[in-house]
Amino acid sequence: MNFNFEWFFNLFPIVLPSLKMTIGISLLSLIFTLFLSIVISIFRYYRVPVINRLFGYYITFFRATPLVAQLFILYFGLPTVIVSLQSMSAFQATVIALTLNTSAFMAENFRAALESVNKGQLEACYSMGMTKYQTMIRAVLPQAFVVALPSIGNQFIGIIKGSALGFTVGLADIMSAAKIEAALSTRFFEAYLCVTIIYLILVVLVEKVQNILENYVAKLY
Repeated sequence: MNFNFEWFFNLFPIVLPSLKMTIGISLLSLIFTLFLSIVISIFRYYRVPVINRLFGYYITFFRATPLVAQLFILYFGLPTVIVSLQSMSAFQATVIALTLNTSAFMAENFRAALESVNKGQLEACYSMGMTKYQTMIRAVLPQAFVVALPSIGNQFIGIIKGSALGFTVGLADIMSAAKIEAALSTRFFEAYLCVTIIYLILVVLVEKVQNILENYVAKLY
């Protein structure tokens, strides 16, 4: 079958309205991921008994298993065991799966960033009468965030691409819209090429923003 350029270019106005779903999921997942990752990394940084080991198991599980399997377990499996989860939407399941999966990677990046802060600064803060909480908030976290900024950008890109798996549980994102059009016309190559281009442009824009932020933060420090 020949490549249909007219159908290909006409597909963009059909698929693009669903982009807001992809962006919404990605941004929401990033916010939850940042929060959860920081909490996990702080507990592991201080090596809190029991909790540190539990988070270690959590990180191992989500780093060692495929995202699509985690999403299916969350959306199709757990509701059969936990009745209250049967009302969970595809949007919620996708956000939760992306958050849990990405946090397992980002938490380790944050922990490494926390440990990169000079121990002498902690001692200086303690000598000034600061508590562990004050030291973490005022001295350690700001510096660790600068170190972890490149990895945060990379993980966000991973979230954007991972959101494409949402269509497997019925999420109406750009991948789902393209698949529906492809099924109706049997022009799968044009449809998936359209989605690929949209994701490519989106990721390039994120990279540009990431570079601007890194340059801005570098000037501050």
